[in-house]
Amino acid sequence: MSEPVAPEQTPERLVDGFGRVHRDLRISVTDRCNFRCTYCMPEEGMAWLGRDEILTFEETARIARVFVERFGVDSIRLTGGEPTVRAHLPVLVEQLAGLRVGGDGPLVDIAMTTNGSTLRNVAHDLVAAGLRRINVSLDSLRADRFLELTRRDELAKVLDGIRAAAEAGLDPVKVNVVLVGGVNDDEVLDFARFGRDEGVTVRFIEFMPLDADDGWQSAQVVPQDEIVRRIAAEFPVEPVVRGSEPAERFRYLDRPVDEPGSIVGVIPSVTRPFCESCDRVRLTAEGQIRNCLFALDEFDLHTPLRNGASDDDLAAVMHEAVGAKWAGHSIGTVQFIRPRKSMSQIGG
Repeated sequence: MSEPVAPEQTPERLVDGFGRVHRDLRISVTDRCNFRCTYCMPEEGMAWLGRDEILTFEETARIARVFVERFGVDSIRLTGGEPTVRAHLPVLVEQLAGLRVGGDGPLVDIAMTTNGSTLRNVAHDLVAAGLRRINVSLDSLRADRFLELTRRDELAKVLDGIRAAAEAGLDPVKVNVVLVGGVNDDEVLDFARFGRDEGVTVRFIEFMPLDADDGWQSAQVVPQDEIVRRIAAEFPVEPVVRGSEPAERFRYLDRPVDEPGSIVGVIPSVTRPFCESCDRVRLTAEGQIRNCLFALDEFDLHTPLRNGASDDDLAAVMHEAVGAKWAGHSIGTVQFIRPRKSMSQIGG
């Protein structure tokens, strides 16, 4: 007589009050950055977190383990600040890459968002540690404008870093472009050509009110319809089914859909927000959970973690944080309240 088969164990789910199941964890590993992008942080005067305030790799990996094994989170993205300025980052990647969804399911998917300036030096080590996908932030292909936007003369390093990422085996390589009206929106076609020529997926992001100088204006938002119109006038496109990801994707009609550089995307966070399908939760570098990029409240994991909390204790905070998530960010309405923190302090 055969032995009884134990029922398959399924992880709990992190569900908010609107029925959204959260499977995507964004982890900021530092608030520091080697750039000073004008829409992200001021040139001087940032108050950096102290070394003791930032989670250790072991603390970060423990929190991630609870998210992945207990709650079935299947995707982790490392962010900053600039994540590659955190020393020995491949060590953390290796710790995270070994986590299995539900404890015994598939390996969690590990990705990273970076400014790309040091990728030539670290891409192969990151891939060897388990990194699979990468997004590179790049807001101008013109050296003088890049210098003005980032306050750093490193465009050549970023472009070389994008190529190094592809050479190391990261797939896909995506290039994120924050479009600001009157600043860099005249480069839409330049970026479209760049993506096609380099075999990378360019994604245009609508300018959001998370700039450190509080200078955001709705008139600076270049809407998705305008972006797509400009691209289609030169390179005809057709929409691709969106799914749960934030980007609206479009395929160039003269390219096979599986060919590198055949897709261009737009993340319409302002004009067509994807809040109703959002499955993201964020962990800041100092150990706070944010249930929305524009959240006004944070939920503390740092203190209980260092006071000997059990996994059950940490899980309870995670449940509370996701349960308190609101329906949407309300940008452009009278109800919208700007977060106190800038993008570099939150993590992308």
